[in-house]
Amino acid sequence: MLSVHTGPLAQLGGSKTGGMNVYVRELSRALGKRGLLVDIFTRAGAEDEPRIRTDLGENVRVIYVPAGPAHIASPDGLIPYLDDFATGVCHFTYEQGIRYDLLHSHYWLSGLVAEQLRQFWGPVPIVQMYHTLGQMKNRIAQDKSQRASQERIKGEERITHFANRLIAATPAEENQLIELYDADPDKIITIPPGVDLCHFRPQSRTEMRRQLGLPLDRKIALFVGRIEPLKGIDTILQAARLLCDQNPALADELTVAIVGGSPWAVQLDAEMARLQAMRSELGLERIVRFVGARQQSVLPDFYSAADVVLMPSHYESFGMVGLEAMSCGAPVIAAKVGGLAHLVKDGKTGFLVPSRAPGELANRMNLLLSDELLRWEMGKAARKEARRYGWRIIADRMLALYTTVAAPFSAESTTSLVDCMACPG
Repeated sequence: MLSVHTGPLAQLGGSKTGGMNVYVRELSRALGKRGLLVDIFTRAGAEDEPRIRTDLGENVRVIYVPAGPAHIASPDGLIPYLDDFATGVCHFTYEQGIRYDLLHSHYWLSGLVAEQLRQFWGPVPIVQMYHTLGQMKNRIAQDKSQRASQERIKGEERITHFANRLIAATPAEENQLIELYDADPDKIITIPPGVDLCHFRPQSRTEMRRQLGLPLDRKIALFVGRIEPLKGIDTILQAARLLCDQNPALADELTVAIVGGSPWAVQLDAEMARLQAMRSELGLERIVRFVGARQQSVLPDFYSAADVVLMPSHYESFGMVGLEAMSCGAPVIAAKVGGLAHLVKDGKTGFLVPSRAPGELANRMNLLLSDELLRWEMGKAARKEARRYGWRIIADRMLALYTTVAAPFSAESTTSLVDCMACPG
């Protein structure tokens, strides 16, 4: 597994951590339980980072590779250090005498590293998952700062040509790869992310609220994710203001909890500062609470404590938060974009609304928060739908793909990595 810019053990809710971290971690763990030996290579973010960690259980290692300064502001800032990363991976595997049967790269930066490793090692199959697409990001960008770089677009296009398989999270992403990147349809296979059904399960709403310090007698709408413009958190604030104006009685009972980011930092990042200023301007200080980033271990508590989970993103390739919430029995109100349009069953497990439509979001919040029976029915349907995405099912599908892709390479290869003298340095 290659996950260059962020690792599976990083705390969620930061600027570079989210669904992809969870995906890499949980898929690797599930494959390890099936007897595969899985090494996850990610960039070392600190000088004192251990070289190898085995926190993910049997057969799975997380290996930290030095490449560039400890703190780099954006994934694009890693572009000059991809050669160093690839060389570090090659040196590690050469030292340990390992030959890999397959490379699974996550995000476009990792795909470019996979290309270099194939040049070092000779034939090895590459399976690529983008998680987000630069072309889609550009479609919803509101200003230049939100646009994907040309380096990213060109890199994503190149990967579509040399990768042996491209994994799409949804049929929508499959179509995007074909239409926007001219990807070969025969290379693409749609396999959605999974969810840990044992970890993400319904719990007592009252008890979870008590443990988290959330009000016991209020309606709670929850957001979980990175604090960045494409997540549409400003739409939540605007919708909350409209809802309070339309239904003052409900406003007296409403709490909107925002999980993610660092709301108490001495120097707030730009988006957190903007959202906090907007909260004040809209007079929502009593209603909207920023509770900061939380570990994955406590997210089921938040989902179980909530009456509804909000995902008004401008773009999501899938929407892991939505799946986790559904697995905990929480109805989801989501923007009808990307994978969310596929995941949330409108009127059954929650509601779909247009992106950047605070009025529509407010109306659906009003309907759901005012009807306890509807919330219960949708939560029950959401849990049932989530069972289709258990990691056991998803890992079996991925393993079948790996086996198919790796078979021709295994038949052709007669040398081990130890014997490969193309390793740089």
